[in-house]
Amino acid sequence: MIDWATTQFNSSIMSVSIGVGLLLIIRFMKHLKKSKIGQLEGWSIGFAMPGFILTITGTHMSLNKPLSKIDFPYNQIIFSELSLAFGVLLLAVAILLWRKATIFEKRNIDYIDTITISRILMKEAPILLKPLSYFTFAIGLALLSISMASIRLHLFSASTEEPIYSALAKYPLVEGLFLSGLYALTGIGAILLPFTLKKYANSSKFKLMITCWNIAGIAFILYGVMNYFTHIGLVVHTLGN
Repeated sequence: MIDWATTQFNSSIMSVSIGVGLLLIIRFMKHLKKSKIGQLEGWSIGFAMPGFILTITGTHMSLNKPLSKIDFPYNQIIFSELSLAFGVLLLAVAILLWRKATIFEKRNIDYIDTITISRILMKEAPILLKPLSYFTFAIGLALLSISMASIRLHLFSASTEEPIYSALAKYPLVEGLFLSGLYALTGIGAILLPFTLKKYANSSKFKLMITCWNIAGIAFILYGVMNYFTHIGLVVHTLGN
């Protein structure tokens, strides 16, 4: 039995927010290359929403360590710390875009003029994002480290109290390989980001980064959506009388 009055975890909304954040980055980059970026305030708010959720939930979980009360203390590192890091990065991007929108407004550049806005952003983005990309690179290495540790130590294993996942309880490597793969794909994309911001960047690296984050983003969203069902089942099955 688990005392849910003192134990909270937000991995479902965190997983959905991570997936949305990754897909937003991809969408923004593709629109930028096609000169379709116009209304920057909308993009800024779009990045800020998952960024805010991840920052708040990641901070709460990192400081309060609720999962340590149900025998999953290592999840504090795996979920909370990296969610906090990604949330702060998304908020940083949101702030940069909002400030650029203010500058364009002062220059009387119409937000409908997507060609001019995209051209300016394409020129300035590598300079603006370069400092952020160093932290992204480090987080990417951390993601790969977690991916290897989870396989080596069998950290991800299905719970018998959760619907759907209980069918995998006899095969602990199945969920472990899935989640490790997600972390690895996200990590590879994060490591490649600094190299795609170079003046003469290799297009193959950019395509690989986009592919990794696209797959990981969709998978994180689907995993988080499914977790709403499975975690409700976990709560029901562990409430006791």
